[in-house]
Amino acid sequence: MRIAILLISLSSLALVSTAHAVENLSTAELASHCAHFPDDPGGADGIFCVRYVQGFIDGAVATDERVTNNVAAEIEREESFSERAIRTRLGPRLQRFPSYFAEFCLGEPVPLAEVVGHVVDTLAETAGDPRPEFAREAVYQILREHYPCESDDA
Repeated sequence: MRIAILLISLSSLALVSTAHAVENLSTAELASHCAHFPDDPGGADGIFCVRYVQGFIDGAVATDERVTNNVAAEIEREESFSERAIRTRLGPRLQRFPSYFAEFCLGEPVPLAEVVGHVVDTLAETAGDPRPEFAREAVYQILREHYPCESDDA
């Protein structure tokens, strides 16, 4: 019986050791998928491109909403004079677009096809130029360029 338990334990360890970390998608890989979007948006590559951009945006919104909620929760607890001074200066920033802290603001509503179009066009236009290694950095840069947030100075 002990041998059976030992064998089961060893086999489960072998399964655990074969697990791999999630690989980062390169900008070149994303560009190769997105290159198919204009001609075949419903094809596998076009859908991959759209879903990647949509997932990136959803992740940024979810993260920013969590950050905003955490900041609001901190504000609601008993605060010191200096904390209250910070809150009064931060206050208007809490009423922003959900992706404000990610430094891009899509507004209400922006069609996903428009956003994907900017990503596709920019990736195609910068094909020979130096660009970020990972797709997440490239998409982030593109969103910040095409959908900047209004500054407080305006």
